[in-house]
Amino acid sequence: MFREPRSVGELLLLVTAPNFRSGRLFEPGQGQGAAAQVRSSGSTLVGSERVRAGPQEGREVEATEHRDSPTKRPAEALSPALAKNISSIVERRNREAKAAPLETKIAAAISKFAGSMLFVYIHLLIFGGWIAINTGILPLLAPWDPSLVILAMIASVEAIFLSTFVLINQNRMAAEDNDRADLDLQITLLNEHETTRLIAMVEAIAAKLDVHTDADAEVHELKRDVAPEAVLDEIKASES
Repeated sequence: MFREPRSVGELLLLVTAPNFRSGRLFEPGQGQGAAAQVRSSGSTLVGSERVRAGPQEGREVEATEHRDSPTKRPAEALSPALAKNISSIVERRNREAKAAPLETKIAAAISKFAGSMLFVYIHLLIFGGWIAINTGILPLLAPWDPSLVILAMIASVEAIFLSTFVLINQNRMAAEDNDRADLDLQITLLNEHETTRLIAMVEAIAAKLDVHTDADAEVHELKRDVAPEAVLDEIKASES
């Protein structure tokens, strides 16, 4: 049977451990027959742990956690949620790369090749041979561009096209960066809103239990939601 938590610690345990499935709460001087069974949602058994809960000494929570692994078994250093997030990001990038227009794919491929050492080696070979043959350093062929005007024209045209391809690729990357920045902003605002709601809940519990801390004077300020427009306006006003 589920019973109402009798302290801030017990409530925080239930709020912050959504996969907490079962446990027993023991009061000092009481046996296991007087323990209250606490249940919540969960599935696969992972392990058990002991957690201190509440201001009273001697109260212990013996919790058995159950979690679902949302993806395949991750590496030891990765949690299942983190492995799922990485997999989702990689899959989305692959889908966007496949759905990109043909000209975008061509521009990205050319920009990637122009930024490689293979591109440098090819140009060293071609331009170096061109200059060496036409200046007589390597008399393998008859000079066809002794003034190197043709070479300069080819290099100029190549630079024009390469810079255009690079700009196209940079515009694509800038659009992706904007999308990620918008996503980060929305997640941050959502996290801030959830945090303020949690602070309000904990404050109400502390008031009911008549618990006072050194942070009571700051609680009213912490409960306020942050208005992003007001923050941006203040930043611009400070910079001007």
